[in-house]
Amino acid sequence: MMNLFVLQLLNGVQLGVLLFLIAAGLTLVFGIMDVINLAHGVLYMVGAYLIATFAALTGSFWWGLLLMLPAAVAVGLILEVVVMRRLYARSHLDQVLATFGLVMIINELVEITWGTSPLSVPMPELLSGSVPLMGPLQYPVYRIAVIAAGLAVAVGLYVVVNHTRIGMLLRAGATNRTMVSALGVDINKLFAIVFTLGAVLACLAGALVAPILSVDTGMGESVLILAFVVVVIGGIGSVKGAFLGALIVAIVDTLGGVFGPILLRSVLDPAAAGQMGRVLAPMLVYILMALILFAKPAGLFGRSA
Repeated sequence: MMNLFVLQLLNGVQLGVLLFLIAAGLTLVFGIMDVINLAHGVLYMVGAYLIATFAALTGSFWWGLLLMLPAAVAVGLILEVVVMRRLYARSHLDQVLATFGLVMIINELVEITWGTSPLSVPMPELLSGSVPLMGPLQYPVYRIAVIAAGLAVAVGLYVVVNHTRIGMLLRAGATNRTMVSALGVDINKLFAIVFTLGAVLACLAGALVAPILSVDTGMGESVLILAFVVVVIGGIGSVKGAFLGALIVAIVDTLGGVFGPILLRSVLDPAAAGQMGRVLAPMLVYILMALILFAKPAGLFGRSA
């Protein structure tokens, strides 16, 4: 049982760092730009398709990852200039409708370009295999590398947001963007940087998960819902909140899905426990969100109104 707990805990942490990469960009876009972007999930999908394409063309996962990053920057800039810039002064309803339409457009473009069959990205040979953890328990090297990469990005974001000039402007923009603009800061340039950074982080998450999961057109929707839960729990505009919220949501979701049915078997027969566990497990993160918002309506690190 302890081995299963440790294994699922590591799986939860790995999912958490991927959720953080998605939610960090989402919380910055929402907190600074005040834009609800339902298309953020498809950027995660686009990142996976980009690395699948570049890895196939070059025959190397590493070259695919290296080429994916500037391509993600280009995708983010194009979307910001062509679509998002026209939504800044619009209502949240307009933003929801426009970005939902963008989701359908990008999904169709992906299907036209890559087809509907799932793609796969080969595991990099350097990170293949497993390492022993405790007793007979082993854990894949690639998943450990994903955790390390996510933590490195989190540290880098912390340094950028808290110890650089652009980070100072980002924090000021999240607090009072009107004042930042009045002080002579090019708010359009700041918004372009924020949106592009969020797009790159989402694409990076998709690229990192591509060797683990199949790459398909439906992979962005479910992760977007969890990312919104992370943003709400952590507090809108808070990168620190996004990191902690992502870990909490991912660990609760992973452990709940595995141990929920096991715990229910102590009071129910195995068939009923399994069925109820499958029903209750997806609800745990939303129950957690409700409890946190009841105690802290602005989220763990959100600004109180």
